[in-house]
Amino acid sequence: MTDQQPQTDPTTERTPQTPPASAPAGADAGVVAEDVQAREEHDEPSVIPVAGGSEYLSEGGYDVVVGRGLLSQLPEMLGTQVRKVLVVHPRALRATGDVVKEDLDQAGFNAITAEIPDAEEGKHIQVAAFCWQVLGQNEFTRSDAIVSVGGGAVSDVAGFIAATWLRGVNVVHMPTTLLGMVDAAVGGKTGINTAEGKNLVGAFHPPVGVLADLDTLLTLPKNELISGLAEVVKCGFIADEHILDLIEAEPEQATNPHSAALRELIERAIRVKSVVVSQDLKESGIREILNYGHTLGHAIELAERYQYRHGAAVSIGMAFAAELARSVGKLDDATAERHFSVLGALGLPTSYRGDRWAALLDGIKRDKKNRGDQLRFVLLEGQGRPITYDVPDESLLFAAYQEIAD
Repeated sequence: MTDQQPQTDPTTERTPQTPPASAPAGADAGVVAEDVQAREEHDEPSVIPVAGGSEYLSEGGYDVVVGRGLLSQLPEMLGTQVRKVLVVHPRALRATGDVVKEDLDQAGFNAITAEIPDAEEGKHIQVAAFCWQVLGQNEFTRSDAIVSVGGGAVSDVAGFIAATWLRGVNVVHMPTTLLGMVDAAVGGKTGINTAEGKNLVGAFHPPVGVLADLDTLLTLPKNELISGLAEVVKCGFIADEHILDLIEAEPEQATNPHSAALRELIERAIRVKSVVVSQDLKESGIREILNYGHTLGHAIELAERYQYRHGAAVSIGMAFAAELARSVGKLDDATAERHFSVLGALGLPTSYRGDRWAALLDGIKRDKKNRGDQLRFVLLEGQGRPITYDVPDESLLFAAYQEIAD
């Protein structure tokens, strides 16, 4: 990854049902923290299993490996049947993509790279068509594989390409952003954008593995790191309260890519998601809770033509969801206010332009959780108690929005 100076605005996009008792919220916080600290000190990776994954794996699941210096594990994760590998990476990570290709070549694979536009600019049908062309020209078969190297947008489009080529080939994700590690690379959702909305075209296609190399965060611009933390905070509110406790105790460590605290936050967020998606791969029930903050968040991204960071948009979406839940009598004041304090401590936004409501409502009406004309939001009834709420009147949304409008 190319070095970039940290920035402080987490909003601008760069262009280069309750969880079950097995969720990590029930884990002993002290034991988990000590375990993470020990692995960090001894440079040992953590392996987080995700059940109900790719059909190509005999055990029906896959592993998310979290650690440092993980590139050497890629050949084993790909398996012995793979001969050709397409490495999909954005322009900004050309050097990293070349390193991955060289390592695969040395391991005996025939690796080819496909460079795509950065961030959300890469999530278009034209980009997918380009990659399909590369696969066809190089005679990729169903036993070959794709590797994504980059942020969440790269995982989304590379996963979509893998899902659609020959009706499904294996994919391994190597996320290089915090957002990619805790969200896009885990769970099997793939997608591309259209003029009508975000991720409206896609498929459920779990990877055969995920390598979350924490060293890639060392050169990540600070505003991207902060943006990714919104998804971590989301996991704290819907399931694992200790995530919130960690951030409140040492918010500066949450944004320090060298810290054991950030590693623990990442692992806890991944475990929350792994528990949920293991039960509901295709978002037919409990998985909807992972959409907390995303209804308004996606509407903001659409209104901003995808030049607004996903995490920043989700942060505002969570603040809005908290106000909506409070206004309809679902959420207590303390938990609602905690949204603003935790997100604010990280430098994430909790307000948005008051003059954009009409455009945002249009985006809300396109949300994939809606059923017919019924608008649906994921709200909280309390800490760690998410529900899906059918909005009885649009005026409730407008009233809640006035509480966060600037």
